[in-house]
Amino acid sequence: MTGESENDDEFELDEIAEAAAEPLTGTHELVVGEAEVGSRLDRFLAGSLQGISRARVQALIRQGHVEGPDGTAHDLGAKVKREQTFRITIPPPEPAGPAPETLPLSIVYEDKHLLVIDKPAGLVVHPAAGHAQGTLVNALIAHCGDELSGIGGVKRPGIVHRLDKDTSGLLVVAKTDAAHRGLAEQFAAHGSDGRLIRAYEALVWGAPPRLTGTIEANLGRSPANRTRMAVSRGEHGRHAITHFEVAETFLGADVKPLASRMRLVLETGRTHQIRVHLAHIGHPVMGDPVYGAGFKASARKLTEDAAEALESLGRQALHAAELGFEHPITGRPLHFTSPRPADIEALYNALKPRPQAADKGPKGRAKRMVSKR
Repeated sequence: MTGESENDDEFELDEIAEAAAEPLTGTHELVVGEAEVGSRLDRFLAGSLQGISRARVQALIRQGHVEGPDGTAHDLGAKVKREQTFRITIPPPEPAGPAPETLPLSIVYEDKHLLVIDKPAGLVVHPAAGHAQGTLVNALIAHCGDELSGIGGVKRPGIVHRLDKDTSGLLVVAKTDAAHRGLAEQFAAHGSDGRLIRAYEALVWGAPPRLTGTIEANLGRSPANRTRMAVSRGEHGRHAITHFEVAETFLGADVKPLASRMRLVLETGRTHQIRVHLAHIGHPVMGDPVYGAGFKASARKLTEDAAEALESLGRQALHAAELGFEHPITGRPLHFTSPRPADIEALYNALKPRPQAADKGPKGRAKRMVSKR
């Protein structure tokens, strides 16, 4: 990864899910009630229209699509007053701008409403600066044609959630607007109602002191580098929660934890959430060039095979291994798993101990040990 623009296409998962669920197009008239008095205009509108994100509302205000008592409203933060009336016009989705491209897709499930993709590392989900072509959206337009849901907008039709460019694994894509709205509702709930499960597997440096736990730390843009995310102190940033379980811990020659295999479940879906949260607790994802720097000393403790596997990986060892949700049309529960991709599997196998390694003398390969949790 040469820059965050390749991984971070400016939309957080929550914003995508919420925008996907926006109400039907047209003009909506809203009256300020007692409970909303004093609220910001953008917050009032977003809270009054089910499923539309605040980011989408802000864009509509900037584009002149909101009328208030004094004409077109432009001030996002204007305080609304009792019984004021606002009219917000939501234009119909624009035709998909990206060109169709016949690219290989690993489709694990498909029906007339949705499809589930096993995304390889290196594939950008939707067009952004520097990635106008060769994205998952380009491939989906070619595969689905006019079937692809338009709610996601011109740059991201069908996209309900996303994965970073160099994160592999499972993604669900909506083919119809009804499916898009239903899936977005589940993603907005983040599994709190039991319908959605998103679990990731990661190989990380070191081992947390506890086998299971929760990382709760607000995330926002780094003040030092706006292309990166960072933990925000105090009440700043957006609320973010990651649950973790340590599945295995790999010990180095000094019999101290060198790396671990972890299962991670998202309760929120912020940009780079897992990567930033793991780095925050001192156990960044192996191979992460942005949030995993500073572990050269640990890398020197790797065996020759593990060092070569990490070098060959060339990305963060993070994989979206499990995805479950309720079918938005039929209500049937669906559950999918994705096997560890070959590059992460190679690193995992190199970290595991080999029986013959223990039989070698002082000049042989350093002994490797594993502690299963």
